[in-house]
Amino acid sequence: MSKVTDLVAELARPVVEAQGCELWDVEYVREVGEWFLRVYIDKEGGVSIDDCEAVSRALDPLLDEADPIEQSYNFEVSSAGVERALKRPSDFQRFLGSYIAVKLYSAVDGQKEYLGYLRGYDVGAVTLETKAGETKTFSPAQTASVRLRLE
Repeated sequence: MSKVTDLVAELARPVVEAQGCELWDVEYVREVGEWFLRVYIDKEGGVSIDDCEAVSRALDPLLDEADPIEQSYNFEVSSAGVERALKRPSDFQRFLGSYIAVKLYSAVDGQKEYLGYLRGYDVGAVTLETKAGETKTFSPAQTASVRLRLE
């Protein structure tokens, strides 16, 4: 059986695209004792509250019908945001040269977070260049998350 997020993404993609948006990500997480299903969308020029509402209204009945989640949960549709997580190889390719934050599982040279410009992505390894001109490459095993950052 597929993961909940994969099933929801399959349902959501055509709905999101019909609203003129792109499906960025789906997450299903437990926070403060409650489950949240979040669908993140993106659009050239930015996502409005109206875009989120339209996707939510169209997707909600499909989720009710498909019933991919047994327990109760909170459903949210949101913009991917300017400081969005980069996860897929296509995300890294699209934002090559952008300013990013790389969070690590364990400190490297005394730091657990590095800021810099995305210079490369190869089979999960992320390369960034700091403002000081230092180049660092982190393996997938080292990298907890990579997000765009406003400079």
